[in-house]
Amino acid sequence: MSRWLVTLLIISALIIVFETYAFQAIRTLTKSKFIHYGWLLLGFLAYLNFFYIIFTYDRSSGQTREFQWAFGMLLLAMLPKLIILVMMFGEDVVRGIQKGISFFSREETKTLASRRSFVAKLALGLAAIPFATILYGIFKGKYNFKVLKYQLKFKDLPEAFDGFTITHISDVHSGSFDNKEKIQYGVDLINEQQSDVILFTGDVVNNFAHEMNDWIPMFSELKAPIGKYSILGNHDYGDYSQWDSEEAKKANFKAIKEIHPKIGFDLLLNENRYIEKDGQRIALIGIENWGKGFNKAGDLQKASEGIQQDDFKILLSHDPSHWEYKVKENNFNYHLTLSGHTHGLQFGIEIPGWIKWSPAKYMYKQWAGLYEEFGRYVNVNRGFGYHAFPGRVGIWPEITVIELKKA
Repeated sequence: MSRWLVTLLIISALIIVFETYAFQAIRTLTKSKFIHYGWLLLGFLAYLNFFYIIFTYDRSSGQTREFQWAFGMLLLAMLPKLIILVMMFGEDVVRGIQKGISFFSREETKTLASRRSFVAKLALGLAAIPFATILYGIFKGKYNFKVLKYQLKFKDLPEAFDGFTITHISDVHSGSFDNKEKIQYGVDLINEQQSDVILFTGDVVNNFAHEMNDWIPMFSELKAPIGKYSILGNHDYGDYSQWDSEEAKKANFKAIKEIHPKIGFDLLLNENRYIEKDGQRIALIGIENWGKGFNKAGDLQKASEGIQQDDFKILLSHDPSHWEYKVKENNFNYHLTLSGHTHGLQFGIEIPGWIKWSPAKYMYKQWAGLYEEFGRYVNVNRGFGYHAFPGRVGIWPEITVIELKKA
């Protein structure tokens, strides 16, 4: 039996279980057969559409908006039903235990039926929460830009850079954009920060250089008096698409690199620049992508050639796993690293001072926000755009502003 057939059978069995419990719950809410079978039909259409997209997927087309929407509708169909499944199955377990240890009278049967109805209605009410939040995330959340501001103090920061400001953006993923007005708002919001420098940490596209064509004029409007610098992310290498030839892949990669000067960014490819101010300077180092389990084109040693041990250093590195495994304990002392990549999985719960959670935390030790170890910092930007899931739930698109201060 093929691996694909086994996978399909397992997924089909899970869907049947999901839909069976969800159907039982909806029947307690209304006796209308129109609603009963309409509910089943909507779920069936979401599953059918997703499987159709998967099995007809042309890898040479990269990740299409059709795939993103199919995935979004699948989550909309399944996640609320997961809550129903857990609650209804839990009630089944309790009921089974009670039946196993007692003799039932007719009154007890009525009590169990009443409790079943209550649990079903409660499950439906709770399931409405993820249903509504996913809908919001798809239609509004993905453009709910947030500006996060940090002030970082360093004893060895040159005096001239006391109060120096950085706007950090990451993960544009222009191939996913579908609303020029909202993207213009995001670009304007970046400019409103009036930072000294803008630093972009990779993934300008999903797969193909042409995805950025319509957005070049807009992103060319970004302004910073001291400069705009950028690096590549894992999606910029074309590794997630099928190519007719190696030459076609190389041509696309070349075109992606050429996007950066077109929008006014100095692309750093395992190289560095000094930023000078009032006779003093700090080092800006940019590496190609290096990530655990991903492309490892990044060469930190090469990127740091010509930099001095006592220079104040800002490192641009797309994947935060690079900081975890190669940077934070490096004796060359990279003071501040800027990363992106994780998107916070575009799904989670963040309430400042109380909770910060996303499934991303089980994949990356540093997955969103600012982290400090050994007196060195990494900021993991949650991303400007979105990818795979066509929305954001609780993890909003981010523009980071960092002010450097002399301690």
